[in-house]
Amino acid sequence: MLPLLFTVTTDLNYDQRMQRICGSLAAHGYPVLLVGREWPTSRPLTPQPYRQHRLRCFATRGKLFYLEFNLRLFFYLLPQKAGAWCAIDLDTALPVWLRARLAGQPFVYDAHELFTEVPEVVARPAIRRVWLGVERFIVPRATLAYTVGPALARVFEQRYGRPFAVVRNISRLSAAPLPPAPTAPAAGSYILYQGALNAGRGLEALLDAMPAVAGRLVICGEGDLSAPLRARAAALGLLATGQVEFRGFVLPDDLHEVTRHAAVGVMLLENQGLSYYYSLANKFFDYLHAGIPQLIVDFPEYRHLNDEYEVAEVVALTPTAIAAALNRLLRDEPARYRALAHNCRRARLELSWQHEEKQLLALYATLLTPHSVPA
Repeated sequence: MLPLLFTVTTDLNYDQRMQRICGSLAAHGYPVLLVGREWPTSRPLTPQPYRQHRLRCFATRGKLFYLEFNLRLFFYLLPQKAGAWCAIDLDTALPVWLRARLAGQPFVYDAHELFTEVPEVVARPAIRRVWLGVERFIVPRATLAYTVGPALARVFEQRYGRPFAVVRNISRLSAAPLPPAPTAPAAGSYILYQGALNAGRGLEALLDAMPAVAGRLVICGEGDLSAPLRARAAALGLLATGQVEFRGFVLPDDLHEVTRHAAVGVMLLENQGLSYYYSLANKFFDYLHAGIPQLIVDFPEYRHLNDEYEVAEVVALTPTAIAAALNRLLRDEPARYRALAHNCRRARLELSWQHEEKQLLALYATLLTPHSVPA
């Protein structure tokens, strides 16, 4: 059977959503090839139950990067054979659509975000017009389209008058149960931010809050703001005292362990575009599955889930509000901390990848029949 071929611009070692998607499809009889980008800091590929390939590029960012990557991707795809071709977001979509068109085979669009509404694009009107043109061309031509949350699906449906399915980026439920909810954060635990260090993530306000917080912050990830955020933390004296620690990129298995030992997670997106406002980030579910309360912003998807499960504190994006909420959970209100931690343990049983992958498999069954399905 020909493989399902997926393309991303991310480093394959750190893309947990694609690891879940490709792993589930491979486990249910679909051959899979995942193609991504090799970065200067990339480590050797971690073994997976599907094929992986990384493309090397000279450019690392900006227009030259996208031009080079798309050209390299097209010429890599040209001799490949696949049963269906799936582009992850707009930045890989054109060469994947063209290759699918040449083969007369299904083209799948997986929107991890509303690419034309991310802060880096919204802030540059000329660039945004280009990506909007790509979006208007690509989305109507997809045989199958899906995204990460109901709110984003509705935006795509309203824009293009076509159905968009939803496959949420939810953590896999571990076979090992969590211990009972603690009465207070464990000794040595910390506040955790995991994810990209990019614009619109609320990291500046979080760092500014830390001098007033009775706790330590661990930051896992890198991005466009890596250097400015480290400089900000140093200017606030947070690096010298050890109150803030930047750990850089952390592999998913290691990140699960880091998250498991955290006391509180933070998910503080800023309203810098519809993509963030309607997002449903994987870190929300990662914190929940680790059984730790978190701080969230009052955006629709997070508010909806928190109204149902009550696993987080909703905060305003100001240093004062962030510091007050963190201190309540870490020090001042142990009963509240325990209640949120207990609710995480209940919610994780219902919000799991084991449930979500059923939707994924149903979608791909409309395109192809797996070669063999495990009993």
